[in-house]
Amino acid sequence: MKSLIRFLVIFVSGGLILGGVLFFALAMYYRNNFPVNTWINGVYCTGKTVEQVNEELVSAQEVSAVYVVDGQGTSWEIDMDMAGIRPDFTADLKTYLKKNASFYWLKNLNQPVNSELAGIHYAVDEEKLRKCFEALPFVAEELERKAGVSVQCSEKGYFLQDDNSMRLDSEKALDWIKANLLEGQVTIQLSEGDCYRNVPDSDSDMAQRKLWEQICGFTDRCGRIAYDMGAETIALTPDIAMDFLKKEPGTGMPALDEGGGFIVSEAAVREWVDNLASQYDTWGTEREFEATRGETVTVKYVTYGTQLDTEAEYTYLLGALGGGQEAMENTPHVPAYIHEGYVRGLDDIGDTYIEIDMTDQRMYYYVEGELTLETDVVTGNTGRRMGTPQGINFVYAKQRNRTLRGADYASFVKYWMPVKGNVGIHDASWRGKFGGQIYKTNGSHGCINTPSDVMSELYELAEVGTPVIMFY
Repeated sequence: MKSLIRFLVIFVSGGLILGGVLFFALAMYYRNNFPVNTWINGVYCTGKTVEQVNEELVSAQEVSAVYVVDGQGTSWEIDMDMAGIRPDFTADLKTYLKKNASFYWLKNLNQPVNSELAGIHYAVDEEKLRKCFEALPFVAEELERKAGVSVQCSEKGYFLQDDNSMRLDSEKALDWIKANLLEGQVTIQLSEGDCYRNVPDSDSDMAQRKLWEQICGFTDRCGRIAYDMGAETIALTPDIAMDFLKKEPGTGMPALDEGGGFIVSEAAVREWVDNLASQYDTWGTEREFEATRGETVTVKYVTYGTQLDTEAEYTYLLGALGGGQEAMENTPHVPAYIHEGYVRGLDDIGDTYIEIDMTDQRMYYYVEGELTLETDVVTGNTGRRMGTPQGINFVYAKQRNRTLRGADYASFVKYWMPVKGNVGIHDASWRGKFGGQIYKTNGSHGCINTPSDVMSELYELAEVGTPVIMFY
Protein backbone atom coordinates (compact mmCIF):
# COMPACT_ATOMS: atom_id res chain seq x y z
CA MET A 1 0.00 0.00 0.00
CA LYS A 2 2.77 2.38 0.91
CA SER A 3 4.51 1.54 -2.33
CA LEU A 4 1.37 2.37 -4.30
CA ILE A 5 0.99 5.70 -2.53
CA ARG A 6 4.63 6.50 -3.11
CA PHE A 7 4.20 5.65 -6.81
CA LEU A 8 1.18 7.86 -7.15
CA VAL A 9 2.91 10.74 -5.45
CA ILE A 10 5.92 10.37 -7.69
CA PHE A 11 3.69 10.07 -10.77
CA VAL A 12 1.62 13.15 -9.97
CA SER A 13 4.68 15.15 -9.00
CA GLY A 14 6.36 14.17 -12.24
CA GLY A 15 3.28 15.10 -14.22
CA LEU A 16 3.13 18.48 -12.54
CA ILE A 17 6.80 19.08 -13.15
CA LEU A 18 6.47 17.96 -16.78
CA GLY A 19 3.39 20.15 -17.23
CA GLY A 20 5.19 23.11 -15.69
CA VAL A 21 8.17 22.56 -17.93
CA LEU A 22 5.89 22.28 -20.97
CA PHE A 23 3.95 25.44 -19.99
CA PHE A 24 7.20 27.34 -19.46
CA ALA A 25 8.54 26.08 -22.78
CA LEU A 26 5.40 27.24 -24.59
CA ALA A 27 5.55 30.58 -22.78
CA MET A 28 9.11 31.00 -24.01
CA TYR A 29 8.04 29.97 -27.51
CA TYR A 30 5.21 32.49 -27.58
CA ARG A 31 7.58 35.28 -26.65
CA ASN A 32 8.73 35.22 -30.28
CA ASN A 33 5.77 33.54 -31.99
CA PHE A 34 2.11 34.45 -31.94
CA PRO A 35 -0.16 32.34 -29.69
CA VAL A 36 -2.74 29.84 -30.85
CA ASN A 37 -6.02 31.21 -32.33
CA THR A 38 -4.55 34.67 -33.05
CA TRP A 39 -5.84 36.80 -35.96
CA ILE A 40 -4.58 40.32 -36.72
CA ASN A 41 -6.12 42.49 -39.42
CA GLY A 42 -7.66 39.33 -40.87
CA VAL A 43 -4.29 37.49 -41.06
CA TYR A 44 -3.91 34.10 -39.26
CA CYS A 45 -0.84 34.54 -37.03
CA THR A 46 -0.59 31.39 -34.86
CA GLY A 47 3.00 30.19 -34.53
CA LYS A 48 4.34 32.88 -36.87
CA THR A 49 7.10 35.32 -36.08
CA VAL A 50 6.74 39.11 -36.16
CA GLU A 51 8.64 39.18 -39.46
CA GLN A 52 6.34 36.60 -41.06
CA VAL A 53 3.15 38.34 -39.95
CA ASN A 54 4.54 41.71 -41.05
CA GLU A 55 5.15 40.38 -44.58
CA GLU A 56 1.60 39.05 -44.80
CA LEU A 57 0.12 42.32 -43.56
CA VAL A 58 2.24 44.27 -46.05
CA SER A 59 1.03 42.03 -48.88
CA ALA A 60 -2.59 42.72 -47.92
CA GLN A 61 -2.22 46.49 -48.22
CA GLU A 62 -3.99 48.17 -51.18
CA VAL A 63 -2.20 51.53 -51.01
CA SER A 64 0.33 51.76 -53.85
CA ALA A 65 1.14 55.46 -54.09
CA VAL A 66 2.06 58.49 -52.01
CA TYR A 67 0.60 61.88 -52.94
CA VAL A 68 2.68 65.01 -52.47
CA VAL A 69 0.73 68.29 -52.62
CA ASP A 70 2.88 71.29 -53.60
CA GLY A 71 2.49 74.89 -52.46
CA GLN A 72 0.12 75.66 -55.36
CA GLY A 73 -2.26 72.88 -54.33
CA THR A 74 -1.31 70.49 -57.15
CA SER A 75 -1.10 66.82 -56.18
CA TRP A 76 1.81 64.70 -57.48
CA GLU A 77 1.97 60.91 -57.30
CA ILE A 78 4.96 58.85 -56.20
CA ASP A 79 4.84 55.08 -56.80
CA MET A 80 5.62 53.28 -53.55
CA ASP A 81 7.50 50.40 -55.15
CA MET A 82 9.73 52.69 -57.22
CA ALA A 83 10.42 54.91 -54.20
CA GLY A 84 11.19 52.00 -51.87
CA ILE A 85 8.25 52.85 -49.60
CA ARG A 86 6.56 49.93 -47.87
CA PRO A 87 4.24 49.55 -44.90
CA ASP A 88 5.91 48.37 -41.68
CA PHE A 89 3.89 46.88 -38.79
CA THR A 90 6.93 45.58 -36.90
CA ALA A 91 6.77 47.97 -33.94
CA ASP A 92 3.04 47.45 -33.37
CA LEU A 93 3.36 43.68 -33.78
CA LYS A 94 6.14 43.53 -31.18
CA THR A 95 4.01 45.56 -28.77
CA TYR A 96 1.08 43.23 -29.35
CA LEU A 97 3.22 40.15 -28.84
CA LYS A 98 4.65 41.52 -25.60
CA LYS A 99 1.19 42.16 -24.18
CA ASN A 100 -0.55 39.00 -25.38
CA ALA A 101 2.04 36.21 -25.51
CA SER A 102 4.19 34.51 -22.84
CA PHE A 103 1.96 33.50 -19.89
CA TYR A 104 -1.22 35.04 -21.36
CA TRP A 105 -1.60 32.66 -24.31
CA LEU A 106 -3.86 30.22 -22.39
CA LYS A 107 -6.83 32.58 -22.81
CA ASN A 108 -6.68 31.95 -26.56
CA LEU A 109 -7.58 28.25 -26.07
CA ASN A 110 -11.25 28.99 -25.46
CA GLN A 111 -11.92 31.09 -28.60
CA PRO A 112 -10.07 32.85 -31.45
CA VAL A 113 -8.75 36.33 -30.69
CA ASN A 114 -9.26 38.88 -33.53
CA SER A 115 -7.31 42.14 -33.30
CA GLU A 116 -6.88 45.22 -35.47
CA LEU A 117 -3.74 47.33 -35.58
CA ALA A 118 -4.79 50.98 -35.49
CA GLY A 119 -1.83 52.58 -37.24
CA ILE A 120 0.34 51.96 -40.28
CA HIS A 121 3.93 53.09 -40.53
CA TYR A 122 6.01 53.22 -43.68
CA ALA A 123 9.66 52.34 -44.05
CA VAL A 124 11.61 54.25 -46.70
CA ASP A 125 14.60 53.62 -48.93
CA GLU A 126 15.98 57.16 -48.78
CA GLU A 127 17.93 57.04 -52.03
CA LYS A 128 15.02 55.67 -54.03
CA LEU A 129 12.64 58.21 -52.47
CA ARG A 130 15.02 61.07 -53.30
CA LYS A 131 15.30 59.94 -56.91
CA CYS A 132 11.52 59.72 -57.37
CA PHE A 133 10.90 63.02 -55.58
CA GLU A 134 13.44 64.95 -57.64
CA ALA A 135 11.92 63.49 -60.82
CA LEU A 136 8.56 65.14 -60.09
CA PRO A 137 8.14 67.98 -62.65
CA PHE A 138 7.68 70.76 -60.10
CA VAL A 139 10.75 69.61 -58.15
CA ALA A 140 12.89 69.18 -61.28
CA GLU A 141 11.86 72.67 -62.42
CA GLU A 142 12.67 74.08 -58.99
CA LEU A 143 16.14 72.52 -58.97
CA GLU A 144 16.88 74.12 -62.36
CA ARG A 145 15.35 77.52 -61.58
CA LYS A 146 17.72 80.41 -61.00
CA ALA A 147 16.98 82.94 -58.30
CA GLY A 148 16.07 86.49 -59.29
CA VAL A 149 13.24 88.90 -60.06
CA SER A 150 12.47 90.35 -63.50
CA VAL A 151 9.65 92.04 -65.40
CA GLN A 152 8.67 90.01 -68.46
CA CYS A 153 6.45 90.70 -71.44
CA SER A 154 3.91 88.42 -73.12
CA GLU A 155 0.90 88.77 -75.42
CA LYS A 156 -1.26 89.26 -72.32
CA GLY A 157 0.86 92.13 -71.03
CA TYR A 158 3.67 92.54 -68.55
CA PHE A 159 4.12 90.17 -65.64
CA LEU A 160 6.60 89.76 -62.80
CA GLN A 161 8.78 86.66 -62.91
CA ASP A 162 9.52 86.22 -59.22
CA ASP A 163 12.02 83.43 -58.66
CA ASN A 164 12.91 84.59 -55.16
CA SER A 165 9.59 83.89 -53.47
CA MET A 166 8.19 80.52 -52.44
CA ARG A 167 11.31 78.54 -53.28
CA LEU A 168 11.03 74.88 -52.47
CA ASP A 169 13.65 73.58 -49.99
CA SER A 170 13.96 70.05 -51.35
CA GLU A 171 15.89 68.74 -48.32
CA LYS A 172 13.25 70.00 -45.90
CA ALA A 173 10.59 68.59 -48.18
CA LEU A 174 12.21 65.14 -48.15
CA ASP A 175 12.50 65.20 -44.36
CA TRP A 176 8.84 66.25 -44.12
CA ILE A 177 7.76 63.42 -46.43
CA LYS A 178 9.72 60.85 -44.40
CA ALA A 179 8.27 62.17 -41.12
CA ASN A 180 4.74 61.88 -42.51
CA LEU A 181 5.34 58.37 -43.81
CA LEU A 182 6.63 57.32 -40.42
CA GLU A 183 3.28 58.45 -39.01
CA GLY A 184 1.38 56.56 -41.71
CA GLN A 185 0.38 59.59 -43.83
CA VAL A 186 0.29 59.01 -47.61
CA THR A 187 -1.10 62.44 -48.61
CA ILE A 188 1.50 65.01 -47.67
CA GLN A 189 1.02 68.79 -47.77
CA LEU A 190 4.38 70.50 -48.30
CA SER A 191 2.94 73.87 -47.28
CA GLU A 192 2.37 72.48 -43.77
CA GLY A 193 5.98 71.43 -43.33
CA ASP A 194 7.87 74.74 -43.66
CA CYS A 195 9.21 73.48 -46.99
CA TYR A 196 9.21 76.86 -48.75
CA ARG A 197 11.46 79.88 -48.25
CA ASN A 198 12.17 83.28 -49.78
CA VAL A 199 15.52 84.24 -51.26
CA PRO A 200 16.67 87.78 -50.28
CA ASP A 201 16.35 90.34 -53.09
CA SER A 202 19.44 91.84 -54.66
CA ASP A 203 19.59 95.52 -55.63
CA SER A 204 18.69 94.53 -59.18
CA ASP A 205 15.73 92.50 -57.92
CA MET A 206 14.43 95.44 -55.91
CA ALA A 207 14.71 97.70 -58.97
CA GLN A 208 12.62 95.22 -60.95
CA ARG A 209 9.99 95.14 -58.20
CA LYS A 210 9.81 98.93 -58.29
CA LEU A 211 9.34 98.84 -62.06
CA TRP A 212 6.59 96.27 -61.62
CA GLU A 213 4.82 98.52 -59.10
CA GLN A 214 4.90 101.33 -61.67
CA ILE A 215 3.47 99.03 -64.33
CA CYS A 216 0.70 97.88 -61.99
CA GLY A 217 -0.14 101.50 -61.18
CA PHE A 218 -0.38 102.33 -64.88
CA THR A 219 -2.42 99.25 -65.83
CA ASP A 220 -4.71 99.78 -62.83
CA ARG A 221 -5.37 103.32 -64.00
CA CYS A 222 -6.01 102.06 -67.53
CA GLY A 223 -8.29 99.36 -66.14
CA ARG A 224 -10.60 102.07 -64.80
CA ILE A 225 -11.06 103.40 -68.34
CA ALA A 226 -13.78 101.70 -70.35
CA TYR A 227 -15.41 102.60 -73.66
CA ASP A 228 -19.19 102.36 -73.76
CA MET A 229 -19.82 101.39 -77.36
CA GLY A 230 -23.50 100.67 -76.81
CA ALA A 231 -24.07 96.93 -77.03
CA GLU A 232 -20.42 96.36 -76.14
CA THR A 233 -18.07 97.72 -73.50
CA ILE A 234 -14.33 97.79 -74.19
CA ALA A 235 -12.10 97.81 -71.11
CA LEU A 236 -8.47 98.84 -71.36
CA THR A 237 -7.02 95.53 -70.19
CA PRO A 238 -3.30 95.15 -69.33
CA ASP A 239 -2.44 93.86 -72.80
CA ILE A 240 -4.01 96.98 -74.35
CA ALA A 241 -2.39 99.27 -71.77
CA MET A 242 1.02 97.77 -72.52
CA ASP A 243 0.81 98.89 -76.15
CA PHE A 244 0.26 102.54 -75.15
CA LEU A 245 3.77 102.81 -73.64
CA LYS A 246 6.94 103.72 -75.46
CA LYS A 247 9.45 100.86 -75.34
CA GLU A 248 13.19 100.65 -74.97
CA PRO A 249 14.56 99.54 -78.36
CA GLY A 250 15.07 95.80 -78.59
CA THR A 251 13.78 94.99 -75.09
CA GLY A 252 10.05 95.57 -75.08
CA MET A 253 10.39 97.15 -71.64
CA PRO A 254 8.78 100.54 -70.93
CA ALA A 255 10.95 103.55 -71.62
CA LEU A 256 11.31 106.04 -68.75
CA ASP A 257 11.58 109.80 -68.87
CA GLU A 258 14.14 111.85 -66.90
CA GLY A 259 11.90 111.72 -63.84
CA GLY A 260 11.58 107.95 -63.99
CA GLY A 261 8.00 108.01 -65.28
CA PHE A 262 6.47 106.19 -68.22
CA ILE A 263 6.11 107.82 -71.63
CA VAL A 264 2.79 107.39 -73.44
CA SER A 265 3.20 106.84 -77.17
CA GLU A 266 0.97 109.30 -79.03
CA ALA A 267 1.31 107.21 -82.19
CA ALA A 268 0.15 104.09 -80.35
CA VAL A 269 -2.87 105.91 -78.91
CA ARG A 270 -3.82 107.24 -82.33
CA GLU A 271 -3.45 103.78 -83.85
CA TRP A 272 -5.72 102.27 -81.18
CA VAL A 273 -8.41 104.92 -81.74
CA ASP A 274 -8.20 104.40 -85.50
CA ASN A 275 -8.59 100.64 -85.02
CA LEU A 276 -11.60 101.25 -82.80
CA ALA A 277 -13.15 103.39 -85.52
CA SER A 278 -12.44 100.74 -88.15
CA GLN A 279 -14.42 98.22 -86.08
CA TYR A 280 -17.43 100.44 -85.41
CA ASP A 281 -17.66 102.95 -88.25
CA THR A 282 -20.38 102.08 -90.78
CA TRP A 283 -20.95 105.49 -92.40
CA GLY A 284 -20.68 105.13 -96.17
CA THR A 285 -19.99 101.39 -96.05
CA GLU A 286 -22.07 98.41 -97.17
CA ARG A 287 -23.48 95.56 -95.13
CA GLU A 288 -25.39 92.36 -95.61
CA PHE A 289 -28.98 92.35 -94.42
CA GLU A 290 -31.29 89.39 -93.87
CA ALA A 291 -34.48 90.37 -95.69
CA THR A 292 -37.85 89.15 -94.50
CA ARG A 293 -38.36 87.46 -97.86
CA GLY A 294 -35.58 85.03 -96.88
CA GLU A 295 -32.70 86.41 -98.94
CA THR A 296 -29.49 88.16 -97.93
CA VAL A 297 -29.16 91.51 -99.65
CA THR A 298 -26.29 93.99 -99.72
CA VAL A 299 -27.28 97.52 -98.76
CA LYS A 300 -25.20 100.69 -98.49
CA TYR A 301 -25.35 103.11 -95.57
CA VAL A 302 -26.53 106.41 -97.05
CA THR A 303 -27.94 108.87 -94.52
CA TYR A 304 -27.66 106.49 -91.60
CA GLY A 305 -24.55 105.05 -89.94
CA THR A 306 -21.92 105.47 -87.28
CA GLN A 307 -18.70 107.47 -87.48
CA LEU A 308 -16.46 108.09 -84.49
CA ASP A 309 -14.86 111.48 -83.98
CA THR A 310 -11.32 110.10 -83.89
CA GLU A 311 -9.67 113.44 -83.11
CA ALA A 312 -11.88 113.96 -80.07
CA GLU A 313 -11.23 110.42 -78.90
CA TYR A 314 -7.51 110.74 -79.41
CA THR A 315 -7.49 113.84 -77.19
CA TYR A 316 -9.66 112.14 -74.56
CA LEU A 317 -7.57 108.99 -74.35
CA LEU A 318 -4.27 110.86 -74.15
CA GLY A 319 -5.66 112.83 -71.22
CA ALA A 320 -7.02 109.73 -69.48
CA LEU A 321 -3.75 107.84 -69.84
CA GLY A 322 -1.91 110.85 -68.49
CA GLY A 323 -4.01 110.73 -65.33
CA GLY A 324 -6.50 113.44 -66.16
CA GLN A 325 -8.97 113.44 -63.28
CA GLU A 326 -11.97 114.55 -65.33
CA ALA A 327 -11.38 111.83 -67.90
CA MET A 328 -11.05 109.21 -65.16
CA GLU A 329 -14.31 110.23 -63.50
CA ASN A 330 -16.39 109.94 -66.68
CA THR A 331 -16.24 106.21 -67.21
CA PRO A 332 -17.55 104.15 -68.89
CA HIS A 333 -16.81 106.70 -71.55
CA VAL A 334 -19.31 107.27 -74.36
CA PRO A 335 -17.22 108.27 -77.38
CA ALA A 336 -17.82 111.36 -79.49
CA TYR A 337 -19.41 110.80 -82.91
CA ILE A 338 -19.49 112.67 -86.17
CA HIS A 339 -22.45 110.49 -87.11
CA GLU A 340 -24.28 108.47 -84.48
CA GLY A 341 -26.76 105.72 -85.25
CA TYR A 342 -30.09 105.15 -83.56
CA VAL A 343 -28.39 102.13 -81.99
CA ARG A 344 -24.77 102.09 -80.90
CA GLY A 345 -22.68 98.93 -81.22
CA LEU A 346 -21.26 96.62 -83.85
CA ASP A 347 -24.81 96.14 -85.18
CA ASP A 348 -25.99 99.74 -85.39
CA ILE A 349 -29.26 98.83 -87.10
CA GLY A 350 -30.28 96.85 -84.06
CA ASP A 351 -33.59 95.00 -83.86
CA THR A 352 -36.00 97.94 -84.22
CA TYR A 353 -36.20 99.19 -87.82
CA ILE A 354 -38.36 99.69 -90.90
CA GLU A 355 -37.70 97.40 -93.85
CA ILE A 356 -38.90 98.36 -97.33
CA ASP A 357 -38.64 95.60 -99.92
CA MET A 358 -39.14 97.36 -103.26
CA THR A 359 -39.11 94.14 -105.26
CA ASP A 360 -41.97 92.60 -103.25
CA GLN A 361 -43.55 96.04 -102.61
CA ARG A 362 -43.83 95.22 -98.91
CA MET A 363 -42.98 97.23 -95.81
CA TYR A 364 -42.23 95.68 -92.40
CA TYR A 365 -41.78 97.32 -89.03
CA TYR A 366 -39.81 95.35 -86.43
CA VAL A 367 -39.72 96.30 -82.76
CA GLU A 368 -37.09 94.57 -80.64
CA GLY A 369 -36.93 91.76 -83.18
CA GLU A 370 -40.70 91.20 -83.35
CA LEU A 371 -42.67 91.94 -86.53
CA THR A 372 -45.18 94.57 -85.42
CA LEU A 373 -46.57 95.87 -88.73
CA GLU A 374 -46.48 94.75 -92.36
CA THR A 375 -48.25 96.07 -95.41
CA ASP A 376 -48.25 96.36 -99.17
CA VAL A 377 -46.87 99.68 -100.44
CA VAL A 378 -46.22 101.49 -103.69
CA THR A 379 -42.74 102.90 -104.23
CA GLY A 380 -41.19 105.11 -106.91
CA ASN A 381 -42.18 104.74 -110.55
CA THR A 382 -39.36 102.83 -112.20
CA GLY A 383 -40.95 103.22 -115.60
CA ARG A 384 -40.37 106.99 -115.38
CA ARG A 385 -36.97 106.56 -113.72
CA MET A 386 -38.30 107.75 -110.36
CA GLY A 387 -37.53 104.55 -108.52
CA THR A 388 -37.12 104.84 -104.77
CA PRO A 389 -33.37 104.93 -103.99
CA GLN A 390 -31.81 101.98 -102.20
CA GLY A 391 -29.85 102.40 -99.01
CA ILE A 392 -29.86 102.46 -95.26
CA ASN A 393 -31.48 105.70 -94.12
CA PHE A 394 -33.45 106.82 -91.09
CA VAL A 395 -36.59 108.67 -90.07
CA TYR A 396 -35.22 112.18 -89.59
CA ALA A 397 -38.53 113.96 -88.90
CA LYS A 398 -42.26 113.43 -88.34
CA GLN A 399 -44.97 115.86 -89.51
CA ARG A 400 -48.77 115.89 -89.64
CA ASN A 401 -51.08 117.32 -92.33
CA ARG A 402 -48.56 118.45 -94.86
CA THR A 403 -48.81 119.16 -98.58
CA LEU A 404 -46.03 117.55 -100.57
CA ARG A 405 -45.14 119.58 -103.64
CA GLY A 406 -43.21 118.89 -106.77
CA ALA A 407 -42.88 120.27 -110.29
CA ASP A 408 -46.12 118.65 -111.40
CA TYR A 409 -47.95 117.73 -108.22
CA ALA A 410 -49.23 118.87 -104.82
CA SER A 411 -50.41 116.04 -102.56
CA PHE A 412 -51.91 116.44 -99.12
CA VAL A 413 -50.89 113.78 -96.60
CA LYS A 414 -51.88 113.30 -92.98
CA TYR A 415 -48.64 111.59 -91.97
CA TRP A 416 -45.17 112.43 -93.26
CA MET A 417 -41.93 110.67 -92.22
CA PRO A 418 -38.99 111.76 -94.42
CA VAL A 419 -36.06 109.33 -94.64
CA LYS A 420 -33.75 110.78 -97.33
CA GLY A 421 -34.06 114.30 -98.66
CA ASN A 422 -37.57 114.66 -100.10
CA VAL A 423 -38.14 110.89 -100.08
CA GLY A 424 -40.31 109.69 -97.22
CA ILE A 425 -43.03 107.37 -96.00
CA HIS A 426 -46.57 108.75 -96.08
CA ASP A 427 -50.21 107.85 -96.49
CA ALA A 428 -51.75 107.94 -99.96
CA SER A 429 -55.52 108.30 -99.68
CA TRP A 430 -55.81 108.66 -103.47
CA ARG A 431 -54.78 105.07 -104.03
CA GLY A 432 -57.27 102.24 -103.96
CA LYS A 433 -54.67 99.47 -104.34
CA PHE A 434 -51.15 98.81 -103.07
CA GLY A 435 -48.47 96.23 -103.82
CA GLY A 436 -47.95 94.08 -106.89
CA GLN A 437 -46.46 95.70 -109.98
CA ILE A 438 -48.15 99.10 -109.69
CA TYR A 439 -44.81 100.84 -108.99
CA LYS A 440 -43.46 100.00 -112.46
CA THR A 441 -46.00 102.10 -114.33
CA ASN A 442 -47.99 104.08 -111.74
CA GLY A 443 -45.57 104.44 -108.89
CA SER A 444 -44.82 107.47 -106.78
CA HIS A 445 -42.29 110.24 -107.38
CA GLY A 446 -39.93 108.28 -105.11
CA CYS A 447 -41.80 108.16 -101.79
CA ILE A 448 -43.22 105.08 -100.12
CA ASN A 449 -47.01 105.27 -100.45
CA THR A 450 -48.67 103.48 -97.54
CA PRO A 451 -52.31 102.61 -96.73
CA SER A 452 -53.75 105.30 -94.45
CA ASP A 453 -54.81 102.99 -91.60
CA VAL A 454 -51.35 101.38 -91.44
CA MET A 455 -49.58 104.72 -91.80
CA SER A 456 -51.44 106.21 -88.86
CA GLU A 457 -50.30 103.34 -86.67
CA LEU A 458 -46.70 103.42 -87.93
CA TYR A 459 -46.56 107.18 -87.35
CA GLU A 460 -47.45 106.71 -83.69
CA LEU A 461 -45.02 103.85 -83.14
CA ALA A 462 -41.86 104.78 -85.04
CA GLU A 463 -39.45 107.28 -83.49
CA VAL A 464 -37.24 109.85 -85.13
CA GLY A 465 -33.90 108.12 -85.71
CA THR A 466 -35.39 104.71 -86.55
CA PRO A 467 -33.29 103.01 -89.28
CA VAL A 468 -35.00 102.43 -92.63
CA ILE A 469 -33.52 99.73 -94.88
CA MET A 470 -34.58 100.12 -98.51
CA PHE A 471 -33.65 97.65 -101.23
CA TYR A 472 -34.82 95.80 -104.35
